[in-house]
Amino acid sequence: MNILGFEIDRRKTVFLAIFALLSLALYQVKFSTILGVPSQSFTLFQLVGPISAGVLGPVLGVVSVLSVEVLNFLISGKALDPITLVRFFPMAFAALYFGSKNRLTAIPAAVCMLLFWLSPVGAQAWYYALYWLIPIGASFYKDNLLARSLGATFTAHAIGSVAFLYAFSIPAEVWATLIPVVAVERLTFAAGIALSYYAINTLADLASTRAKFDFSFLNVERKYALFRAKD
Repeated sequence: MNILGFEIDRRKTVFLAIFALLSLALYQVKFSTILGVPSQSFTLFQLVGPISAGVLGPVLGVVSVLSVEVLNFLISGKALDPITLVRFFPMAFAALYFGSKNRLTAIPAAVCMLLFWLSPVGAQAWYYALYWLIPIGASFYKDNLLARSLGATFTAHAIGSVAFLYAFSIPAEVWATLIPVVAVERLTFAAGIALSYYAINTLADLASTRAKFDFSFLNVERKYALFRAKD
């Protein structure tokens, strides 16, 4: 199927829909409360959202993430306020970072650093934004799964943090106390993203080589398949 010059594989579309529904289910499982903003929580979606662009490609991966965000918004019945609207995008940029080998995916993190420092509160806790040097540095190592995972989760962190900085009255002292929490939180997310990617590549590899399912329409990276099956 060709739409406006963009070729869409029907099998990819079906996989996108299935992946989006599974991700939506994981979105309902709260992982931890966002410190400083008790009304907001992280969910298991943070562990699987970025890998959609790894298997579907950057474009459909971002479409998948945004579809999940919109569906979750409709289900939740929340009002479409600015902070809710902005929260649609951290995982979309994380997916783009994870699914693309282009170093330009580090630009959002750099822009977020600048926006953070331009805020009077952010300027007082300027060192907090140094975390976003991670996706910039990791962009030079896109062939490394851990680097991609760290870059993706810290890209989401950068966009979400800047949104909360400008939306809520979070004092500089709170940003300072969050520094060790962020380290543990993002290392956990990065590990979850990497493990999820190993899982989906392993399943796709086994299904294609043993059950003879055709997964050639996906970007399966067999080097990340555990118990790799022989051709």
